[in-house]
Amino acid sequence: MISRASSPSPSDTPARALMRIPGADNALSHSPLRAAPAWRVTVAGERSKAARMLPPLPDLPIDPLPLQVLLPWLDLAGLAVFAASGALAAARKRLDFVGACFFALITATGGGTLRDLLIRAPVFWMQAPTPVLLCIGVALAAWAIPLKWWPERALDWLDGAGLAAYAVYGAGKALQYGISPVPAVAAGVITACLGGVIRDITAGVPSILLRHELYVTAALGAATLFVLLTTLGLPAPIPAMLGFLAGFALRGAAILWKITLPAHRGA
Repeated sequence: MISRASSPSPSDTPARALMRIPGADNALSHSPLRAAPAWRVTVAGERSKAARMLPPLPDLPIDPLPLQVLLPWLDLAGLAVFAASGALAAARKRLDFVGACFFALITATGGGTLRDLLIRAPVFWMQAPTPVLLCIGVALAAWAIPLKWWPERALDWLDGAGLAAYAVYGAGKALQYGISPVPAVAAGVITACLGGVIRDITAGVPSILLRHELYVTAALGAATLFVLLTTLGLPAPIPAMLGFLAGFALRGAAILWKITLPAHRGA
């Protein structure tokens, strides 16, 4: 007498349906339809879920770990010098220490805020208190120093150091979030330049972009060199160091010798 195999329900997998057929046990043991253990399915699902939650990394021929170790230091350096430049601008306007802290914060975080919004990253100074506390501490220290102790162009030199550091850091963070090289360079330039522009506009002085000195060009050079060397596979921290030095050298030359690009001829 031939027994009738029960018809599979819609929820049955092919392997479970096959198990209902008499004599199919041996065939199933060698079949590719053999069901995986439940714990393997669970682990694989959790891994794929975690992978979807992580931001995509760029397809670069480098190990991203040294880059992730170095970039936070560049971020702190850029924050500190930009905060100092903002506090110094406030002191020259004879503002109180609260105004100095405000100028330090908007100068140090302005460019990075726009960068994080553009690359869809969490806004960095909203995730931890360290950036805000660093800006406040630097601002209070800079405000407490008498103006006569500051060199005449101290604001420009502090701004130049922050410009170079933030150009490299902004480009590196964009690469980490899967941005392609050319937009990553643009992200570095925005990170480096926007804070100084906000500082000058808030202080009511002509923007540094209108002084006909190498400013955006220095940020562009730093970010471009960093991204180029990174995509060529140079190990960290060489691209970051060379990018920073190139940007700071360009900005320093502009400060010392008034180097400019040819201006528009007009009508």
